Amino acid sequence: MNEPFIYHKPVSGAAFAGRSAEARGLANMLSSGENVVIYEPPKSGKHSLMMQATFIANQKGTPFCTAEVDMSAIRSSKDFACALGSAAVNACCTGPGECAEAVRTLLDGTKLVFDPVQYSAGGASVSASWDLGEEDFTALLSLPYRLSEMKGRRIVVILDEFQNIMHFDDADMMLRLAERVLKDEASGGRPAAYLFSGSKVNAMHEIFGTHRRFFRLVERIRLTEISEADIVSHVNRGFNASGKVMEKDILLGACRLFRNNIFYVNLLCSICDSLTRGYVVEATVKDALARMLAIYGPRYYAIMDDLTGFQARLLRAVLEGHSKFTGADVIEDYGLNSSANVKRLRDALCKKEVISFDEEGRPYVIDPLFEYWVRTYYFKLQ
Repeated sequence: MNEPFIYHKPVSGAAFAGRSAEARGLANMLSSGENVVIYEPPKSGKHSLMMQATFIANQKGTPFCTAEVDMSAIRSSKDFACALGSAAVNACCTGPGECAEAVRTLLDGTKLVFDPVQYSAGGASVSASWDLGEEDFTALLSLPYRLSEMKGRRIVVILDEFQNIMHFDDADMMLRLAERVLKDEASGGRPAAYLFSGSKVNAMHEIFGTHRRFFRLVERIRLTEISEADIVSHVNRGFNASGKVMEKDILLGACRLFRNNIFYVNLLCSICDSLTRGYVVEATVKDALARMLAIYGPRYYAIMDDLTGFQARLLRAVLEGHSKFTGADVIEDYGLNSSANVKRLRDALCKKEVISFDEEGRPYVIDPLFEYWVRTYYFKLQ
């Protein structure tokens, strides 16, 4: 069954909307062995862009295989090393025999081994029963390059939710070793590449921007806002397939509400598609939006419950259009106490990934649906 509005998984090909320039650029960079970093809010299209880049590279005859490591639940460097090694080996090798041979050949002299029991239980082709040292971690970080040379295939290692590396007790050491490996491999033929991805934009910026980690070793790709024209074309094509129509003005209103976030647009349209047999009118869209808020509302209340009164008041100041919070009038009107307290509040809202700041220093709420909810239902602002 064809799904006109896919929101629950990454897409590529005909289902991919907009960002053609970014997809081509990412495909070219990864195909030539350049390391890339992408950090954008959750559900902004990072994984779809990666899939589309792989699709384009295959079409152009410059394919690469991907080894993805989901770091969202990884809390130690040892677990990270085993996950990275297993992903890289499994991406290039088939079956336990080939995986075991690759591990024995390329990780000889380290504390990392192929354990057939672990492989049978969960597909882990790299295991460690002892504490690992810097030499072991360096060998693991270099493994994709050695595997690529052995197998004659370019490998792209995707480290998803990379900001979670800061939860490691030895995060600074791991970052230092990773920088050293990327720097050493930059002078070679670059048979492999790393793609660092993260959805906590402030935490990722702390690593790659504030502390300038991997400086000149990675290239950042920013996701531009998908144009209204691309979204209108995508939505019309989806509704036309089932003989339905959404009024253009209503669709444009949804685009502005969601800041052209294709995930939220697809989710809204999918709900609308299930609610009507013909025209999608304003009442249908309002009903669909209410259903979305019924799903996300509890999480949004939890976010607000986690804020102190000071932090909530600073968030309200952001919603009411203030960008400079240290003026005496803003501090007094919102009860923020002092300019020193404002800095602490600002840092806290950024750490909690509620707000961020654009290149001009203007604050904004990261999640557009949360912004609508907190503005309309929590603070009840006009």
